[in-house]
Amino acid sequence: MPRTSRAPATRTAAQAAHAALGYQIKDQEPGEKWVTMSNALTRAGHGLSLPEKRMIMCAVAQLDSCGRVEFGTVLRTKITASEYAELFDLDPTSAYEQLKSGAKVLYNRSVTFFEAAHKRGGKDLVKVQMRWIGSAKYHEGQAWVELAWWPDLLPHLVGLKKQFTSYQLKQASALRSVYSWRLLELLMRFENTGWAEYTIEDFCASMETPASLSDFGQIRRRVIDAAIAELTQKDGWLIEYKTIKRGRKVIALRFTFARNPQQSLGL
Repeated sequence: MPRTSRAPATRTAAQAAHAALGYQIKDQEPGEKWVTMSNALTRAGHGLSLPEKRMIMCAVAQLDSCGRVEFGTVLRTKITASEYAELFDLDPTSAYEQLKSGAKVLYNRSVTFFEAAHKRGGKDLVKVQMRWIGSAKYHEGQAWVELAWWPDLLPHLVGLKKQFTSYQLKQASALRSVYSWRLLELLMRFENTGWAEYTIEDFCASMETPASLSDFGQIRRRVIDAAIAELTQKDGWLIEYKTIKRGRKVIALRFTFARNPQQSLGL
């Protein structure tokens, strides 16, 4: 579903005040928050639980993905318990507790990339890890979280002109599984083609399937089929996949996907 141009929303007084304090605020209509990441970040291992994923992507949706960031700038985003509760359909107490606990642990969460490195006779892969954020603050009385983004991660979130993945945060707001959310991101990377193919190694690394699921049958039942079922039910997708084998071994997965025309969610 291609993104269409929209007239900019009027910036509220609160947004203007936050921008003056150094927060990165993107003007958006209610319900039109977009998550935009580089394709490399989309494929990376995110290392997040569901509440942490919600917090990070809620913050990503506030960034101006087309904006520019001067060297040395520390970008900050703020999430309130009230907006978090409304977005993810949570009661205020649950939203309060998720933000509070997330602020305590997000600093220790990291993103894992694999970058190509040239060597004599070919290429090798280098494992790169970086933090999502450099600091997190939680205001007990006012129930908001402030996240300061890790500088090395910013090229994957702002100033994006090509090779990026974008989707409405609303598409993931009803999901109750990180696997479903990650599959949504991996498919949306190829939104314009309607099909995506990943080696089983790349797929499992991006989905962060536990080592205990060493058998493909387990991965299929507990990760792939469960994620497809939730995306079909809660986000109106038609998704099919087939395995690509070498002998008896599954070496890749090929997904075909489209929106279900009978299940419009008004996105």
